[in-house]
Amino acid sequence: MRGRIALGLKEALRLTLEAIEPLPAENVALADSVDRVAASDLNALVDSPQADVSRKDGYAVVYREVEDATPDNPVRLRLIGSAAAGGVKDISLEPGATVRVLTGARIPGGADAVVAEEFTHREGDEVFVEAAPKEPGLNVLPRGSDVHSGERVLESGRRISPAMTGLLAAAGHSVVPVVARPRVGIVGTGDEIVAPGTPLTEGRLYASNIITLAAWCERYALESRMAIVRDDYDAISATFRKMSGETDVMITSGGAWTGDRDMVSGVLEGLGWKKIFHRVRIGPGKAVGFGILDKKPVFILPGGPPSNLIGFLEIALPGIMALSGHKSFDLPRINTRLGSEIVDGKADWTDFFFGTLTYGDELPVFHPMKKRSRLGSIAEADAIAAIPEGRESLPEGSMISVQLLK
Repeated sequence: MRGRIALGLKEALRLTLEAIEPLPAENVALADSVDRVAASDLNALVDSPQADVSRKDGYAVVYREVEDATPDNPVRLRLIGSAAAGGVKDISLEPGATVRVLTGARIPGGADAVVAEEFTHREGDEVFVEAAPKEPGLNVLPRGSDVHSGERVLESGRRISPAMTGLLAAAGHSVVPVVARPRVGIVGTGDEIVAPGTPLTEGRLYASNIITLAAWCERYALESRMAIVRDDYDAISATFRKMSGETDVMITSGGAWTGDRDMVSGVLEGLGWKKIFHRVRIGPGKAVGFGILDKKPVFILPGGPPSNLIGFLEIALPGIMALSGHKSFDLPRINTRLGSEIVDGKADWTDFFFGTLTYGDELPVFHPMKKRSRLGSIAEADAIAAIPEGRESLPEGSMISVQLLK
């Protein structure tokens, strides 16, 4: 029954994410882990830094010996050595002495502060401190202040940022367990479509949808495989079986509805898929469907370019990213002002509009395109706006959140 009733967008997304389990873990080099999702917790293997080190170039001192230093009454100290980052020699301070330290150098034993060199002057083997540190510990980075050995630095399910890779490196890791990225199979159906680069005969057109979908997969570093199949039940069935066996998730493009040549749903039923839904209250894109075939997700997308892209971005892509371990996914969003009224919405539907953005001193302005946008205008679109369920229009000048396409 569920498959014959149009669902709202939120329910369709909920059912999609509930039906998808992340792929197994794989180990990747730390530098290759950016934007991947951690498959397990990781704890620090070492302290970082492994000793108290200097935050600045200057002189290591005992705070109480220089706390009264002023330009008119500088404190004179004997220079007994120097230390740089990476040095292993352990120097200990004697009363009335100092050690020249560079940024990252180990703090000598007995020292509890560093005077930046701009507050000193040197004469031979003597250093005159002209301003005292504000407190003990000034300009000293304590051992383990970035991370302590045994401390959890990365939680399972977290997306790994570039900054996180640096922290993991400091914590002693060079390999990270992450959720595998899915291989995406994209199948375009229709007697009228041919692969780009082949001769175009009368009545045919190039399969632009599958190229667009593959390009979006490339944006998110997802491997994709494409196929085109004519409107023939047996040919479609064989292509689906082959593609399902070679990939982790399949997307179909075209043949999604109930016309004489719309065979996709029937073929999937013949293959024994578990249909979750096949109609969503979104426009464009109402014919989008979702189910499971051989324990793998399958997304049915309409063939019209606006419907195809909206169905992919709003339902299929979040599902694919869930396979990669992302607990929730949305395109990047910004707040904008609406440049002109958006109308023609349906109270019980979510209506999407492509549009362009202009930028000024205040919020960017979103300029909606005509609802029946085709390839040329879609290619120029910067963002997508929506009239949510429960509303039929959005007034000019209203503040709205839009999804960025570029």
